[in-house]
Amino acid sequence: MEKAQSAMKTGVFKNRNGTRISSGNKIKCRNLPQEDEAAERRPTLPKKLSDFKYMSFDVVGTLIDFEGGLKSTLTQIGAENGVEVDGEKALGLYRAARYSDATDLFPDDLVRVYLIIAPQLGLPAERALGERLRDAAKNWKGFEDSRTAMAQLAKTHRLIAMTNAQRWAFEHFSKELGNPFYAAFTADDTGTEKPDPAFFEKVFAFVESEGASKDDILHVAQSQYHDIGISRKLGMTNCWIERRHDQKGYGGTIEPENFTEPDYHFTSMAGLAEAARQAGG
Repeated sequence: MEKAQSAMKTGVFKNRNGTRISSGNKIKCRNLPQEDEAAERRPTLPKKLSDFKYMSFDVVGTLIDFEGGLKSTLTQIGAENGVEVDGEKALGLYRAARYSDATDLFPDDLVRVYLIIAPQLGLPAERALGERLRDAAKNWKGFEDSRTAMAQLAKTHRLIAMTNAQRWAFEHFSKELGNPFYAAFTADDTGTEKPDPAFFEKVFAFVESEGASKDDILHVAQSQYHDIGISRKLGMTNCWIERRHDQKGYGGTIEPENFTEPDYHFTSMAGLAEAARQAGG
């Protein structure tokens, strides 16, 4: 397996109409495939982990602890203003504001989000503080097991980043993770966000250009809404990293209408990496 960081390929910095993406573009998703109850059930015989050539990854929430990053900055702002911020309440408010109709590209959208949620948290609704929340994304940390697990998996698989974040933020996330990716697709590159099937189609086209297919990809993610459900509908094999297994609710991630039973299920990236090692891949 060639070194991931030296071989990393990127997506095209244009949307589906050929227009270059800027931070001012709004994200609009296609309609998802029709609900199919059978498609949400776990297949009886998933492929072995060693059978996959690629592993594609959601980044924010799966590898990067964005909830911890958001809560940390909001707590700091609160302390400076004599306000105690409830972290879980903040995540709930963030989720509602983030997934409204007026969203922008992420994490630039955090400026708008902050101005909405600040009054509800008792914080000053100042644009400079919203920009501080946005810029803090540059310093968000990976989960404790992310960097080591990705380094191990990169020895045997081609790792593809599939993130709803903008390219500028992804570059910081990738560095935090040790630059493990063979290829990367961001919201800037695809012109859309997961769970839009068009995002996944960009990745399918990429692996097909290398003589492979979506059957050669294991899609790994923590979000049922953005990744696990749609990957099942598109016929991919998936792996759910249940980061909030010891916490209630969905935190900062939108709750899915229907739960999708994954092909593989771990509560950490370390669990996936160890299973892949034992499988010989």
